[in-house]
Amino acid sequence: MGSVMQLIPVDWSALDGSHQRVAVEVLRHGPLPRAELARRLGLSPGSLTRLTRPLVDSGLLVEGTTEVHLRTGRPSLPLDVQPASRRFLGMKITGDTLFAVVTDLRATVLAEHTVPLPGPEPETVVATIAEVAALLREDDRDAVGLGIGIGGLVVHHREVARAHFLGWHERVALADLVHTATGLPTVVDNDVRALTAAEHWFGAGRGVHSLVVVTIGVGVGCGIVVHDRLIEGAHGGGGSIGHRPLLGGAVCADGHRGCAQGMISSGAIAGAVTQALGRPVGYAEALELAGAGQPAARRVVDDAGRALGVLVADIANLVDPELVILTGDGIDLVAVARAALDDALEEHRSEALAPTRIDVRPFPFTEWARGAAAVAIRAHVLGDAFTPA
Repeated sequence: MGSVMQLIPVDWSALDGSHQRVAVEVLRHGPLPRAELARRLGLSPGSLTRLTRPLVDSGLLVEGTTEVHLRTGRPSLPLDVQPASRRFLGMKITGDTLFAVVTDLRATVLAEHTVPLPGPEPETVVATIAEVAALLREDDRDAVGLGIGIGGLVVHHREVARAHFLGWHERVALADLVHTATGLPTVVDNDVRALTAAEHWFGAGRGVHSLVVVTIGVGVGCGIVVHDRLIEGAHGGGGSIGHRPLLGGAVCADGHRGCAQGMISSGAIAGAVTQALGRPVGYAEALELAGAGQPAARRVVDDAGRALGVLVADIANLVDPELVILTGDGIDLVAVARAALDDALEEHRSEALAPTRIDVRPFPFTEWARGAAAVAIRAHVLGDAFTPA
C-alpha cells in the first residue's frame, strides 16, 4: 500500500470529491474546529477524521492552536490551510491600463503593479501581460496560476468572445495565448464575475449562499451567486444586465432606449448633464453640480439613482439574495442619489420579501485584479478551468 503522501497529493486539483469538499470548506471559512467543520458538511466525527487525517498528513491542512470545547471540555485543534503555501497572479485589463497583483491562497494582496497598456491589439495585450508576469515573478517564482479579468463576454474561462472597450469583436483565445507567453496555467473571466468570486469566497460575501454584485461606471455589470454557486451561464453571459430596460427614454451607445447602460453609466450621466447645460461636463462635475443643487444636474442624477434602484429591485426580486454589493468606478452616484435609489428600491421590491441588504464598496482597480486572482485560486483548488500546466 502507498504512503499517505501518495494517496493524498499536495496538488489541490487532484483531490477526490470528498477530500476536496473538506479542504475547500476550510480554505473559505477556516480556521474551523472539527466539530464546526463536521456540522457544516453534515459529517459524523468518524467520517470527518477519516477525511481530514490524510489532508493534515500531506500538508494541505494544518492544525492550529489547541482550544477547549465548551461542552465536553476536550481539547480541539482547529483546522486551517497555509495561505503562504501558494502564490497567484491576478490582472485586470481596462482600455488603457493593466492592473496586476500577487496574492496568497486566500487572495490576500502581497504585491501590486500597474502599467499603461500600449495598445488594444490582442498581441500587444498578451505581450504586456507577459512582461508584467515576468516582473512579478522575479520576487514570487512560486506562482502557480494566473487569472485575468476583462470587461466582455468570456466563454469557458478561455476565450474572449467580445470586448468592446478593446475593439475585440471576434474571438480571442486569451487563456491559451497568455499560457504560451508566460508558461503559467491561465484562466480568464468577465471582470465583474471575477470580482464577485473574490467577494463570495474571501470578502463581504463570505458565508452567504446568495449574493449579487452590481457595478456601475463606464458600463453596468452584475455578478450573481445562487445556492453558493457563481452563475456563469451556458455561454458565459450570466449576469449581463447592461441593456436591461428601465425607466426613462435615454438611448445608450448601442441604440437601446431606456436601458441600464443608457441611464446609469457614468458616460450617460455626464452626457445628459452636458446636453442639459449646453457645455461639456465630466462625470465627477455632474455629481458635484447635483450635490450642490444645480436643477438640471440634480434631475439627471436623481433619475439615474431611481433607475439604479429599479434595477437592484428587479434583480433582488428575481434572485432574493442575502446581500447586494454596489461598487464600480462610478459608485459615487450612490452617495449623491441615495434617497432616490432607496425610494425606487422600496417601491419596486416585492412586499413579500425581506428588505434588501445593501453594502456600498468603492473598490479600486487593484481589487478587481484581486478578483482575477480569486478566479485563479478557484481554478487551482477545483481543477476545472485552467489551461494545461
